[in-house]
Amino acid sequence: FAVTDSRFIMGSMGTVVGEKITRCIERGIEKKIPVVIVSGSGGGARMYEGCYSLMQMAMTSAALAHRAQAGIPFISILTNPTMGGVMASFASLGDIIIAEPDALIGFAGPRVIKQTVRQDLPPGFQKSEYLLKHGMIDRVTHRKNLVKEVHQILSILCKVPSKVAGVA
Repeated sequence: FAVTDSRFIMGSMGTVVGEKITRCIERGIEKKIPVVIVSGSGGGARMYEGCYSLMQMAMTSAALAHRAQAGIPFISILTNPTMGGVMASFASLGDIIIAEPDALIGFAGPRVIKQTVRQDLPPGFQKSEYLLKHGMIDRVTHRKNLVKEVHQILSILCKVPSKVAGVA
């Protein structure tokens, strides 16, 4: 289980964050247990760290590819906002992707995209409900219901007993 936090450098991914996410994934593979990552990232790769920061996108994605080969489930939980390099790498690679309601999700923000394509964007573009409707994510679940939702998914994917997961 890993969490990025937008209250710390907007949850951006630098070398330490990438290493910790990768180690979490590797531990899941080693122990043959599901991986759950909660992404609270309004930022992307930490540009002031240079290429080392950008390499974390590939490193976390490669670890998730090894996890998939091992048959270990990965649930990605997207909070508001989940953007940039985090979304362009591990956050978008979940077997199941759950987002909280009205979360802003994407690589670049709507303003940047609108300026780039020079067109108006559809209403709700890059919000979790829009992405659910267009197949980018699997569920929209309020934060207060996440434990129950994740438990239910894991019980289907892994046959996790309720008392092991701490949910009645």
